[in-house]
Amino acid sequence: MTNALEPTILCIASFFKGNDFIRECKSQGASVVLLTREKLLKEDWARDSLADLIAIPGKTSVQSYLAAATHVARYRRISSVVALEEYDIVTAAHVREHLCVPGMGTTTARYFQDKLAMRTKADAVGIRQPEFVTLANYESISEFMKRTSPPWMLKPRIGASSMGIKKLWAPEEVWTSMAELDARPAFHETAPFHLLEQYIPGVVYHVDSLVARSKILFASVERYGAPPFEVSQFGGVNLSHTVKHGSQEERVLLALNKKLLAGFGLERGVTHAEFIRTDSQERAKSNGIRGDQFHFLEVAARVGGAYTADTICAASGLKPWREWAKIELATAERPYVLPAVRQGYGGLVVSLARQEHPSTATYTEPEITYRVSKPWHVGLVVGSLDYDRIIDLLSQYAGRFSKDFTAIAPPEETPEQYL
Repeated sequence: MTNALEPTILCIASFFKGNDFIRECKSQGASVVLLTREKLLKEDWARDSLADLIAIPGKTSVQSYLAAATHVARYRRISSVVALEEYDIVTAAHVREHLCVPGMGTTTARYFQDKLAMRTKADAVGIRQPEFVTLANYESISEFMKRTSPPWMLKPRIGASSMGIKKLWAPEEVWTSMAELDARPAFHETAPFHLLEQYIPGVVYHVDSLVARSKILFASVERYGAPPFEVSQFGGVNLSHTVKHGSQEERVLLALNKKLLAGFGLERGVTHAEFIRTDSQERAKSNGIRGDQFHFLEVAARVGGAYTADTICAASGLKPWREWAKIELATAERPYVLPAVRQGYGGLVVSLARQEHPSTATYTEPEITYRVSKPWHVGLVVGSLDYDRIIDLLSQYAGRFSKDFTAIAPPEETPEQYL
């Protein structure tokens, strides 16, 4: 029988990710139990670092994860519950509350998953963001469309990337879209589980943080080459790179991120927050970058997806998944200590590919630190101490990718096919 006094990290993952977190927990002397969906059993999980892997059959729910976690708790002392994926943030909080395990509760967890909850909380904290309305009350929706100008963004309250987001240009489109949503058989896919917000054009940034003892110990600021929504809807090459250290945009975004996380009440873990700068590049160059140009878009208590962790590592030498594991295992007697961080720059270029297994063998620059290996995708991560070199490489690769690889696919509506 398992030693009931041995601390156990209980991980929940509805998608295949987090192996580096699992391995680091094991290397730090912790036992790790993973709860996942039965259809993910064939994935290449870090089984050599797992004390147990429990697969939940059928379509998972909060109740099914609670039942599985309770079973684990009969034989192991669960010291921490971690959601490795954005869809599981609130589920993990339910498990913590049920088992009385320390960590983020369901109210705080919703600020990092439910877009309506995070919008409402950001309003209370005083964070500038797009105007919004929940799709629950017809009168409120009508008033919102009268006082704001189209286009508007229709967004699922829960969801990652740009999945299920639509840009609408007229009230008739809004009402029609709501009717279509309400006709869906699943209640959680109907209109009240969405919100409508004002569309703001601009440059999108993301800030990725490590938090311990309610303090941000590390934060990386990166800028997308094009807004993720535009790439998801119309295709193309997705770019992202570290902003220049010491720049005004970095200083402003670090301050906004600090205000955001303090107001949302995160005590420990990792975050991925996105902001949009509304001013044009030309005006920004002439006037400088101001805080009032930035609007908060969203935040999640997870490691950034789409190879963000690899880009951060290329720039700083820091491995977010592994540092997160150390934070979760830290104690008052053995607090988390941030390792030395390199002040370099990272960049990412990634795209859907026409080839099932595209080859980047002709891309031979020494700055390449990681090559994406995923069917029908192509991508490179680069790192350098020279900011201009990163920008130059990304510019070259964007053109070459468009010629050599890039394909376009219809945007995905919901994650149901995966869940």
